[in-house]
Amino acid sequence: MTSDSTNASNASPDLTPSATTTDVPAFGWSGYAERVNGRFAMVGFVALLIVEAISHDTFLHWAGFLR
Repeated sequence: MTSDSTNASNASPDLTPSATTTDVPAFGWSGYAERVNGRFAMVGFVALLIVEAISHDTFLHWAGFLR
């Protein structure tokens, strides 16, 4: 065994969640939570636009808020 392989096996795990951010996931009002919530909101909005495009009707009418 070389010293490089020994050091690699004893290395501490990387705590960063991804290559794009250094934020560690946390509860509450954190930058990481806001970023994740924003991404889910964007996915939901795009899904809403797709439903409206397919149904040729607005979401409010489709959901029964407008008659």
